[in-house]
Amino acid sequence: MKYQSRKKALILLADGTIFYGKAVGVEGSAFGEVCFNTGMTGYQEIFTDPSYYGQLMVTTNAHIGNYGVKQEESQSDGLKIAGLICRNFSYQYSREQADDSLENFLAKSNLVAISDVDTRALVSHIRDNGAMNGVISTEVYKIDELKKQLAAVPNMDGLELASKVSTKEPYYYGDENATYKVAALDIGIKKNILRNIASRGAYVKVFPYDTKFGDMAAWNPDGYFLSNGPGDPEPLENAISVAKQIIEKDKPLFGICLGHQVIALANGVSTYKMHNGHRGINHPVKNLVTGKGEITSQNHGFAVNREEAEANTELEVTHIHLNDDTVAGIKMKNKNCFSVQYHPEASPGPNDSLYLFDQFMQMVKQKEL
Repeated sequence: MKYQSRKKALILLADGTIFYGKAVGVEGSAFGEVCFNTGMTGYQEIFTDPSYYGQLMVTTNAHIGNYGVKQEESQSDGLKIAGLICRNFSYQYSREQADDSLENFLAKSNLVAISDVDTRALVSHIRDNGAMNGVISTEVYKIDELKKQLAAVPNMDGLELASKVSTKEPYYYGDENATYKVAALDIGIKKNILRNIASRGAYVKVFPYDTKFGDMAAWNPDGYFLSNGPGDPEPLENAISVAKQIIEKDKPLFGICLGHQVIALANGVSTYKMHNGHRGINHPVKNLVTGKGEITSQNHGFAVNREEAEANTELEVTHIHLNDDTVAGIKMKNKNCFSVQYHPEASPGPNDSLYLFDQFMQMVKQKEL
């Protein structure tokens, strides 16, 4: 292999800490909240997940890019992370089924990435000090200027980002001759969620984030879905209003991640910004209804207030995260509504929680009777 000199690059955190590395390809600067994902596989799905919009992704796996990319594995129409930070970047890939290299995939979107970083030290720093904004840049001699620019970047707390990733126009997914119809509010939806709903006999119509309940109801769906997505759930006033109206009419409603938080807020339960959040594919969850454990895929920086959820007479906490006892699932006691904080559709991750899609469709079918 021909030796190739690579440009120096750095990571500057909001607290002034600096880590050094080398540019992967694209030069320039990228700003966002620095977060880390502990998954050993699935980097393409992570990078294209709308929930990561506006974030600088630190991958804890030592090797990134070694199996290339495959178009059908993208979870949206393109890259959603603000930038990439990794230890070892593989310019060559070995998977026969791959369509392209990760290097080309990033370059097509002009995404700034930095490798040769001591990611163990960086992740330890974030774990100890909490999630914070940062910048990755090849302009290593302009630190003072980068600090000024970084200071102007808004914090994730209070930030509405669903509008940045939602579809602009409604669209359909699945078999139009399917028995049931599900209306999905897109506040950052992943493709594998649509696949899982459609594969269970539903035709899905996906609506933009600001769609009113009346416009969704006009399609006469048998059930409703609130998707995952990025940012703080509290500014999503329309989504919260839609959830309230669906609940009021007792229509089948299922929410995942950001959708789960919206359902909590619709019930008067608050959410909060977590110290680090949960991002990875091996998070342990206990189903309090069955007593069984699940290994789950998670990606969220906000959580539902457990004390308020347990005190709410209309709600039941159905799942908890076994690492920190945070709320991982809720359901309404007298309504056809439930939600989970994690990703049952995985992609990447385990399939322990796929039963939740069956549970949702069973609710839809029973409501139809």
